[in-house]
Amino acid sequence: MSQPHDALFTALADPTRRAIFEQLCLEGSQTVGALTVRAGVSQPAVSKHLKVLKEAGLVFDRPEGRQTHYSAQYRALTPLIDWTHQMTEFWSGRFEALEDLLRRMDQ
Repeated sequence: MSQPHDALFTALADPTRRAIFEQLCLEGSQTVGALTVRAGVSQPAVSKHLKVLKEAGLVFDRPEGRQTHYSAQYRALTPLIDWTHQMTEFWSGRFEALEDLLRRMDQ
């Protein structure tokens, strides 16, 4: 069964896509050409990566004349943040239970 965060994990699993997303987060809206300069891959490859990021809801595009500007969608990370919070709570509880068990065993 597909979860809301599955597309995010898939999109961000690729280091080039992560770098593109990070660049958009840190530097704001950019064109494919500007992203290509820093990506170290061809323009068609950057466009394919942007398509995956867009399908995951991580970026949105805004046509302006003959160019398209891409921007990061920070809110798209919410399911991922929620999931990591749930896992943190789960594992914190497990480690606390283990520590308690080890303390009782030492007594």
